[in-house]
Amino acid sequence: MKNTIYSINGPVVTVKNAVDFSMLEMVFVGNNKLLGEVISISQESTTIQVYESTTGLVIGEPVLSTGEPISALLGPGLLKNIFDGIERPLKLISDNEGIYIPIGSDVESLDSKQLWDVTLSVKIDDELKFGQIYATIPETKTIEHRLMVPKGMDGRVTFVAKNGSYKLHDVIVKTEDTHGQIHELTLVQKWPIKTPRPVKNRIPISVPLISGQRIIDTLFPIAKGGAAAVPGGFGTGKTMMQHQFAKWCDADLIVYVGCGERGNEMTQVLEEFGELIDPRTNKKLMERTVLIANTSNMPVAAREASIYTGVVIAEYYRDMGYHVALMADSTSRWAEALREISGRLEEMPAEEGFPAYLPSRISQFYERAGYMKTLSGHEGSVSIIGAVSPQGADFSEPVTQNTKRFVRSFWALDKQLAYQRHYAAINWNTSYSEYVTDLSKWYDQNVSPRFLTNRQAIMGILSEENKLLEIAKLIGSDVLPDDQKLIIEVGKVIRLGFLQQNAFHKDDTYVPLQKQLQMMDVILYLNMKAKGFIESGRSLSLLIDTGIFESVIKMKYDVANDELEKFDEYPKTIDRIIKRIH
Repeated sequence: MKNTIYSINGPVVTVKNAVDFSMLEMVFVGNNKLLGEVISISQESTTIQVYESTTGLVIGEPVLSTGEPISALLGPGLLKNIFDGIERPLKLISDNEGIYIPIGSDVESLDSKQLWDVTLSVKIDDELKFGQIYATIPETKTIEHRLMVPKGMDGRVTFVAKNGSYKLHDVIVKTEDTHGQIHELTLVQKWPIKTPRPVKNRIPISVPLISGQRIIDTLFPIAKGGAAAVPGGFGTGKTMMQHQFAKWCDADLIVYVGCGERGNEMTQVLEEFGELIDPRTNKKLMERTVLIANTSNMPVAAREASIYTGVVIAEYYRDMGYHVALMADSTSRWAEALREISGRLEEMPAEEGFPAYLPSRISQFYERAGYMKTLSGHEGSVSIIGAVSPQGADFSEPVTQNTKRFVRSFWALDKQLAYQRHYAAINWNTSYSEYVTDLSKWYDQNVSPRFLTNRQAIMGILSEENKLLEIAKLIGSDVLPDDQKLIIEVGKVIRLGFLQQNAFHKDDTYVPLQKQLQMMDVILYLNMKAKGFIESGRSLSLLIDTGIFESVIKMKYDVANDELEKFDEYPKTIDRIIKRIH
């Protein structure tokens, strides 16, 4: 019996008395073959969410079964590309069909006509297993693409093509399984976007994902394979923070998912990423970047798919042995898509109208981060940095609160700091990182045992300063004793000289860990000497008048990243000044 549309409610379509659909199956809806997914099945009806605009769809049009779930096409050509939420190549669609994606656009995700230089790494009679690497391709000047055996294609190698140039669907290896069935391996494979790719085992997190941003690397680090949330109200710099992180972090690849963002903001991302030079390789940053653009005027159901499309691409490169950073901007828009579809399905709403399964969906997403031993024998990781856009900067709303449960780094952006042009606008009083203990051994061995000791001292001063500033608001700072005034003064040095960073300054946009350590050394040395000066009965104002505090604030500009020996002069200068005015 032919399955036809019974009702249409926005992106939700129902089919009556269908018996040949399965849960999460990909289907084609209507005469234009719109891409859809089965999300509910009962004896009477099957519910489908459509990932494209249902405008013009008519009751009675056919719904075609495919027998397979929504999957991403994985292979060479992902890097330097821009896709929509369901992995359609936006550049190719723009070239062929104009700036708007036509309904039912059937364009293959990757260019099947392009030739790739393939180097085979197996020979006849080799035994291949799922996830094993059988060929390599120089995908870009900086990334080697490693072709892995797809699931269900294990077996003994019976045919190996010669090294040379091949298209995506050319057969380069054949295997024969134990049942005598022949499998053909090409340059591409498919993987269901909502199914995590399997690994050999999960490795305990122990290596930081270094960003060169002092407030992150020192105070609130994230590990390779970790998960972080960046919540902030409108205009606090979530997107700019992710841009800076993407440019400078020491991940091998970047997957940037613009989920339900404004079109002009996504345009800015696409333009900037196309122009940025990767500081690690001096090549274009796009050489190691995949962009997924799902703007706010695109079909709402595709927002949900965009997050999963991004994470499955990240897992694919992780399985090759790469460290991947996934930027999701913003998960709040994704949650809003869940809420809209849930409302159309007439499900029982939970807090603020979000569906009751919102926490489990958020946890499933962030749990796909991790540092893994892959089936190919390599080590790789997926680190997820998710922006959250709480309405009115209210961090008590459900998306922020539930995200907080499943991430271990929380970088809370502050509107007041953003308006003061304090970059990054991370509020050090409300942010936290639970990775510090896991990373302590790495910091001790690769930077210095002083690093985390200094961090603790800096955090202590900032905490004390916060309490004293509250008191100063009530009674004024003039009545405070000198030892408390010193805490406020050193807190100011930390805030302006260490935490605030200039993205447009050649030495301050990225700061290596060794420089971060020596900056902390100088600040804490100044604090110690100033404390001794006050305890000897001298007035703090004498020390402030020398300008030493301003001099220490400026050290981030005065000491270049390759001239760290200049830090040795600061303790001598501090001693000389104190000796002079004592």
